[in-house]
Amino acid sequence: MPDPHISVTLVNELNLLAAGLFLLATFGLVATRQVLDCVALFAGQSVLLAASAALLGHEAASDHLYAVAAITIVAKALLIPWLLRRTASEAVVARREISQVLNIPTSLLIALGLTILAYFLAAPLRAAAPSGQVGVNLPIGLAALLIGAFTVTVRREALPQVLGLLSMENGAFFAGVAIAPDLPLFAELAAAFDVLVIALVMGLLTRKLHERAGSTSVADLTDLREE
Repeated sequence: MPDPHISVTLVNELNLLAAGLFLLATFGLVATRQVLDCVALFAGQSVLLAASAALLGHEAASDHLYAVAAITIVAKALLIPWLLRRTASEAVVARREISQVLNIPTSLLIALGLTILAYFLAAPLRAAAPSGQVGVNLPIGLAALLIGAFTVTVRREALPQVLGLLSMENGAFFAGVAIAPDLPLFAELAAAFDVLVIALVMGLLTRKLHERAGSTSVADLTDLREE
């Protein structure tokens, strides 16, 4: 018979790998200046979130976490990138540069600082948590939440900002799957529906903004007022 300790150790190591790649994808969203690459990184981040949920579901024998993994793959890794590409105009999605307040090196340094801050903020909860996986998922999820908020702040255009918001939601879920593995299924479905609506609305708003103002800068939203 296979040693259950070896199985648990392997799951922990795979979850640690998924967490590291999840954080790397979050940093990629800060460093990338092309819209299509940002969408691809968000999809990859969502796949890693689903992988972590499935691994934790295997460890805890939780059907809820398997449901989170399945919903995340369908809603965030597949439907949302498809919606953003369909609803936003081709000129917006394929453009080369994303306008932002700070340059990439400065943004990455701030993101690194936010990651360190997240580890300090999560330390008391990690010490009190019974599950060792909280020690991995909680600080990295919190770091993704903070970095997503920072991305929303420094990006000047609608579509990159909504990707920052969606990255924040991924960070909250990455921490949440370890803290509350038995979240009711209707809450997971409601959250998935909410982010789909956000993606659809923001994609349509980006298209209209580009058509009317010739750019996707949120500063040009006043140009959409009725004449």
